[in-house]
Amino acid sequence: MMSNSSSNTQNQIGSSAEQNSQADISQEAYSEARLESMKLSTSLTVNIEMLKKIAGANADLVSRSFTLGKTEVISAVIFYFDNLIDSEHIDSNIMQSLLTDPYGIGLNTGADIVKELSLGNLITRAQIKKSNNMKELMDGILVGEAVLLIEGIDQVYIISAKGYEHRTVAESDVEPIVRGPRDAFIEVLSTNLGLIRRRIHSPNLVFESLKVGRVTQTIVCIGYIRGICSPKLVDEVRLRISRIDINGVLGSTYIEELINDAPLSLFPKVRNTERPDAASSALLEGRIVIIVDNTPVALIIPGEFFSLLQSSEDHYNEYIFSTLIRFLRYISYAIGLTLPSFYIAIANFHQDLVPTKLLVSIISARTGVPLPNFVEAILMEATFEILREAGLRLPRPLGQAVSIVGALVIGQSAVQASLVSPLMVIVVSLTGIAIFTIPQYNIAHPVRILRFPLMIVSSILGLYGLMLGLLFLLIHLCSVRSFGTPYLTPLAPFKARDLKDTVVRAPLWSFNGRPRSTIENNKPMSSGEMPRPPKDGRNNP
Repeated sequence: MMSNSSSNTQNQIGSSAEQNSQADISQEAYSEARLESMKLSTSLTVNIEMLKKIAGANADLVSRSFTLGKTEVISAVIFYFDNLIDSEHIDSNIMQSLLTDPYGIGLNTGADIVKELSLGNLITRAQIKKSNNMKELMDGILVGEAVLLIEGIDQVYIISAKGYEHRTVAESDVEPIVRGPRDAFIEVLSTNLGLIRRRIHSPNLVFESLKVGRVTQTIVCIGYIRGICSPKLVDEVRLRISRIDINGVLGSTYIEELINDAPLSLFPKVRNTERPDAASSALLEGRIVIIVDNTPVALIIPGEFFSLLQSSEDHYNEYIFSTLIRFLRYISYAIGLTLPSFYIAIANFHQDLVPTKLLVSIISARTGVPLPNFVEAILMEATFEILREAGLRLPRPLGQAVSIVGALVIGQSAVQASLVSPLMVIVVSLTGIAIFTIPQYNIAHPVRILRFPLMIVSSILGLYGLMLGLLFLLIHLCSVRSFGTPYLTPLAPFKARDLKDTVVRAPLWSFNGRPRSTIENNKPMSSGEMPRPPKDGRNNP
């Protein structure tokens, strides 16, 4: 009795120890170098155990065992992640090709089927490759490919069967336009590359693929046009991305932050876009486009200051109208940066510069307001930023209502309670609205931050403090570079030819050169001749 109980106890201990060891094995981590060194065996059982040991206890990992041939059967198994593949591809292009079609062409033995399969026949999928190590096997299965293991073969067939869910191509909500194409990037890399290739039918358009992230292994594509883009710029971008050492990349903003020239600067050095036409236009200018898998936002390099103030719609409207709109953007940007500071400086230190009637209106509007101009401006600016963030984070219909109602109610109530003057409400509202005219969302961030220190120096030194703050800001912008390109180019350094598509938008027929800082050669973008009617008047009525 005692011996039986002790033996049972030992069996229980042994089984529990075995379960613990299996649990420990399933939690074991595998490096890329270790997976690269793990070669496949000719034994199907060994390969299956090795794969399951590496993959762990994944609920969505599907395995389907079957046999090849009616006689001299050979065992096989196919593995895939259920949520990354298209089941129709698995059934019609793989399983039917292996289990049904061979018998119709006289392949009855398993050896004959395996021989035809090794020659590249039977399976109708276009993308199929063979490998003998576990790294390529796991890389394939983790990106939505099916892996086929066969008894007696020390190689795996990696078959493309991607079919994960994604949203359809639609219009961009971040960069809306009135005239121009309506499509925008989505989270699928192959779709985004296709949207660009639909616009640029050139064999010189190149998309280099890199994997970034020790854990996520995110695919990052570097796009450029050979013969137009500078090879030095391509090498620099490729080097900076290859040096990224991080666990995961979940969006293009990770890449943007990790390849930045001046990480302590508030101003973005890379342009963001969701529009394929904007990315295509940048490629034609000799720039580089970085597209990251699982994100709809592409990066354009280099990103100078003036390129961040441009919109895709500028090239879809008449050049005179587009030029006027660009001037309006520059004025709005200056208003958003300096208007509160300018008002504080004038009201506190330079009343003699204000016309008498306007000064009387300012004084009468501030009658009964207990707060100084500076505190009043800080209070209103902070309230405006809170309402802006609240409108963005709430559901869209509710967010718009909160923003509009909140601004009206709080502004009106604050004026009636004599906490702020009506003129200050106008100044803060005009400042906020001016920033909304900027097409690039990230170039507005520095303005939202820098106007607070400018208000501080203006409240202390008046217009001298404002000019001193702007001078330091200008010096900083002149010192910043975007991948070797001066941030304020073509104004600093001055390049008169590049002004055609910077401060103004010149006619398309006058674009006889590309930006000098990004090109390998200066082949004309157009003929440079103004369109004219035929001299013989054949088209005249």
